[in-house]
Amino acid sequence: MTARRDTLLLHPAGRGVAFRVSKRSVVLTAALGLCAGAVAVLSLGLGEFDLRPADTLRVLGGGGTLIEYDVVVRDRLPRAVTGLGVGAAFGLSGAILQRIAANPLVSPDVIGVNAGASFGALLVITVFGGAGAALVLGGLAGALLTAAAIVVLALGHGHGGYRLVLVGIGIAAMLSSAISFLLVRAEYRQVLSAASWLTGSLANRGALHVTIIAVTLAAAVAVLLVFGRHLRVLELGDDVASTLTGGAGRVRPVLITTAVVLAAMATAAAGPIGFVALVAPQITRRLLPGGPARLAPAAATGALLVIAADLAARLLFAPTELPVGAVTGVLGAPVLLYLLARANRIGHTG
Repeated sequence: MTARRDTLLLHPAGRGVAFRVSKRSVVLTAALGLCAGAVAVLSLGLGEFDLRPADTLRVLGGGGTLIEYDVVVRDRLPRAVTGLGVGAAFGLSGAILQRIAANPLVSPDVIGVNAGASFGALLVITVFGGAGAALVLGGLAGALLTAAAIVVLALGHGHGGYRLVLVGIGIAAMLSSAISFLLVRAEYRQVLSAASWLTGSLANRGALHVTIIAVTLAAAVAVLLVFGRHLRVLELGDDVASTLTGGAGRVRPVLITTAVVLAAMATAAAGPIGFVALVAPQITRRLLPGGPARLAPAAATGALLVIAADLAARLLFAPTELPVGAVTGVLGAPVLLYLLARANRIGHTG
C-alpha cells in the first residue's frame, strides 16, 4: 500500500510497520519552520520599541544595549518561544486526532479539552482569587482532568473516532454550562480577568510558560517516534490494524492520550487559542495532497499560524493589543464553515 512517497512496509512475521519519510514532507517542514522563525525574529523587533531584524539578531547573539536586551530577551523572547511551542503543540494534537478519527472536524476545541482548561482557570480566578502561576496550574489541571475523562469514556466500550467526538462534545457542553455559571456569579473585576484568559493570549509569558510547552513537546516527540508510525495503519480501522500490528488496542489509547495532553499543556500555557488545531492539519493536507496530514508539517504550520496571529494581534490596532485567540478565531471560523460545507456536499466527514 502506498500514498505518494510515504510507503507502508510490513515486516515479516508481523513484527510491526515502518515508513519511508517523504522528501516533500521534510522540505515543507523546513520551509514552514524557517518562515515561523523569520516571523518570530520580526516580532521580537516590533512594538513600542522597534528594532531592525539585524539588530534583533545582534541582541540575541549577546550584543546590543541593556535596554535592547531587556526588551528583546526578557520581555518579547519568552512570548515568541511560547507562541511557537503552543502552535506546534496544537498542530500536532489536531493532526493526531484527525487521523485517528478519520474526521477533519476533530480538534481539541471540539472534544472539550479547551473547555476543561477554561473551567479550571475560571475556578482559580473566581473561587480562589488566584493569578499568574496559579492560573496556569488551574488551567492545566482542568485540561488534564477533562482529557482523562474523555479518554476513559471514549475508550470504555470499543473505540471508534466518532465515539471520541461524541463524548468530547457532550463533555464540552457540560463544561460550557459550568463556565457560564461561574461567570454569572463572579465579580466584575474577575469577569474582566477571565475574559482575557478565555480568549487566549501570549501577553506576559515567562520562563514557566516556556518550560511547560518545551517539556511537553519533548515528551510528545519521544512518544511519537515510537508509536507515530502506527497512525497510517490505525486509519485503516481496528480490525486491519490489529492484523498488521497485533496491538491496535494498545497503540490507539497512547496516541489519543498524547494528543490531548499536548492540547492541555498548550492551553495551560496560553489559554484556549481556538482553531489552530483544526486548521493546521488541513493546511498541511492541501500543501501535501494525496495523503493524510503529516505530523511534522502540521506542527510547523501550527507554530507559524500562532506566531503570525500574535504579531497581527499586537500591531493591527496598536497601541491596543488584541488577544491572539481573537485573530485565530477570525481566521479559523471560515475554514470550519468550509469543512462543514464540504462534508455536507460529499455526505460524510472523512
